[in-house]
Amino acid sequence: MGILDLLKTKGSTYSSYNGATPLPNPGATKSSKLHANGDQPSYSVSGANKNEVNSAYQQYLDGASNQLPQPSILDRNNGSVPDNKKYLNTLPG
Repeated sequence: MGILDLLKTKGSTYSSYNGATPLPNPGATKSSKLHANGDQPSYSVSGANKNEVNSAYQQYLDGASNQLPQPSILDRNNGSVPDNKKYLNTLPG
């Protein structure tokens, strides 16, 4: 019996998923409201959708207490995406 079989059958205190592949974290998907996605307001810039973002953020299982970070204060531009430009359309160099 290999280590993966042991992990799946007996589990481990060091593993949250015991050899199974976890579902993608909702905060790391295209539908996440954590970061700007087109013209939609995002939590990281304006603090919008805090409850939805926090719910997804808490699903990240890393063995630590996950405090939702505060929205950025560097360039809020009134909470909108600056000039409606997407990063992929304005790549450097």
